[in-house]
Amino acid sequence: MTVTASARRKARHYAMQALYQWQMAGSNLNAIEAEFRTDNDMSKTDVPYFHELLHGVAKNLDEVEGIYTEYLDRDVEELDPVSRALLRMSTFELKNRIDVPYKVVINEAVALAKKFGPTDAFKFINGILDKVAVKERSVEVKADKG
Repeated sequence: MTVTASARRKARHYAMQALYQWQMAGSNLNAIEAEFRTDNDMSKTDVPYFHELLHGVAKNLDEVEGIYTEYLDRDVEELDPVSRALLRMSTFELKNRIDVPYKVVINEAVALAKKFGPTDAFKFINGILDKVAVKERSVEVKADKG
């Protein structure tokens, strides 16, 4: 399958939902992934990317949270579950997937926050991820602002 922007978008969509479920229920990641693969039409989804996001966030959770929590105005436990899932996933992407432009990561997170998050969560997500991008992608951000 050729990886399209749409396939990546679906991978992020499902990964955010799977991370949400993992946070809320504490279920086994492999069981959650199998459930998503069974219950959803994954034919137009970048499944390897979905897998990487889901397992990468869980495997590197302390590192990922250490990156974005310094910019929070509250404890991480006080974040709504959608925002927490999005910050975890997007911070992982900014840190580990330098092949994906930082603006794409942020825009996708903002779109998911608008769709699934509480009112105005997208503004909060955007502000935090902008700061994470400056830290994790300083060369790319500086070149972009040029």
